[in-house]
Amino acid sequence: MPCRWIMRSDEEAPSSITAIADQLSISPLIAEILWSRGLQTSGDMDRFLSPMLRHLADPVSIPGLDEAAAILAEGLQAGKKLAIWGDYDVDGITSTAVVKDFLRQCGIETIHHLPNRLKEGYGMNMEGVEKLAEQGVEMLLTVDCGISDNEAVARAKELGMTVVVTDHHLPPETLPPADAVCDPRLDESCTDCADLAGVGVAFMLVVRLRRLLGCQDVDIRDLLDLVALGTIADVVSLTSQNRILVKNGLLTIKAAKRPGIAALKLVSDYDQFAELGAGQIGFNLAPRINAAGRLGDPEKALKMLLAESVEEAMPYAQELDMANTERRRQEAEISEEAMLQAEGQRRNVGLVLYAEHWHPGIIGIVASRVAEKFYKPTLILCKSEDGVIKGSGRSISEFHLHAGLTRLSDMLLGYGGHKQAAGLSLEEDRLDELRERFNAVVAEELGHVPLKPSIKVDRSLTFREIDYTLLRELELLQPFGLGNPEPVFISPPVSVQECKRFGREKEHVKLTLADAETQAMLPGKAWRMAAELTPDHKGRVMRFAFSPKIDRFNGVPRIELRVRDWND
Repeated sequence: MPCRWIMRSDEEAPSSITAIADQLSISPLIAEILWSRGLQTSGDMDRFLSPMLRHLADPVSIPGLDEAAAILAEGLQAGKKLAIWGDYDVDGITSTAVVKDFLRQCGIETIHHLPNRLKEGYGMNMEGVEKLAEQGVEMLLTVDCGISDNEAVARAKELGMTVVVTDHHLPPETLPPADAVCDPRLDESCTDCADLAGVGVAFMLVVRLRRLLGCQDVDIRDLLDLVALGTIADVVSLTSQNRILVKNGLLTIKAAKRPGIAALKLVSDYDQFAELGAGQIGFNLAPRINAAGRLGDPEKALKMLLAESVEEAMPYAQELDMANTERRRQEAEISEEAMLQAEGQRRNVGLVLYAEHWHPGIIGIVASRVAEKFYKPTLILCKSEDGVIKGSGRSISEFHLHAGLTRLSDMLLGYGGHKQAAGLSLEEDRLDELRERFNAVVAEELGHVPLKPSIKVDRSLTFREIDYTLLRELELLQPFGLGNPEPVFISPPVSVQECKRFGREKEHVKLTLADAETQAMLPGKAWRMAAELTPDHKGRVMRFAFSPKIDRFNGVPRIELRVRDWND
């Protein structure tokens, strides 16, 4: 769907931008980009470009963390048996790994529980808590979950456990009856840490525990590879504290000292010591870990991350790779069916798609694909083994999905999530009602005419301005993601010299573009755009929205454009 191109800032950069650029030894173009993104002093720009670990917030600034760490430290020093309850996604698995790895280095062994997505669903459950009690667990720590699990926490307390909840999701009105509850979102004034992923909260907890347990000889910087992996996978804003954690974590991932990370990079077709960006991790490493949880067994991913040698980690990495291949196969099948259903709901501004046989671990990915293609809030549902309808939703920037589901809470068995993504469950006989009411809620918020997606562009850029010096400077702005999008530029009028499809299913497009005025030529790729950008465009003069980058695919660096959109 063609996009509206919107300049990131309507204001022109001040004349002082050149002086700021000179002071920071960067080009005025980079300084302009930073200025348009709200970094309007040399100090702000410097901290952004050099996100040092010393700029991390004090962990005790996170609501509940000091109390949580103190309770855990006291219990561990008294020899209490600790269990860690995580989640089946990358954030939950890496959160669990961070705590277990740190405590293991402190000489403290722990047990853990990662729920089976297909049998247990998200969060804590009574049966799992009772099994932990049978194993003699005296303390229970939740990571990346627990903030809404009041009944399960209460059951753990009944069984005599000390319970500490750490989470990053939106808290409910009534908090769980734990001994301590730690969540950045408990206090709106905690702006520095508000966007931490679950693994970021777990890391901050570990930072505090290190001092309380007297484990100063443990180098917690070695845990930052796990923090970066979980943070990127959870698609939280890569600004402020997350930028510091991920930027430094990417260096740790490059070094690949953790055998599980080395094995994961190798099965993802990267060199063990390859330097990876957030996009490569989000699209290649993270899905392999997620595949374990999506298809039912997150334990293999955790065992890989905690392996003590590459030889031990590699069989798990290979299993995850095979699981990811199967996940992609099922995703393609479900996507095809879901897209057909979406076509049949063209008149609706909110989509509710359902098939009994769709895999519950994969529908969230498909919801993202549908929402992106049709630019509509989308719920995709399937039937669980107990006969309940369960689903995942993805939204567009203009619609708060969690708030929308809250307005439908009277008909739902349960729901949770945030602005862009959510999960829900309901009785089967209310499916038609959900379809009608969800569309009405979206229409009330956005109107009955489907919105046209937009893309924010930073400025115009001629092909002659694009060189290796500029691209190396643009890499200083990494990691890119939510909150810190990759810069997008507008080309001058260019002629399409080549327009060929490629890929396993010919879903991508390879381009050669020539500046209509100077004839400067650059290659480009348009991912998943073959249906719209056809060979018929060859020979046309067009303008493109693009991001330039250095392609190192064959070991030989070359300049290439990633096409985002075009305008005839």
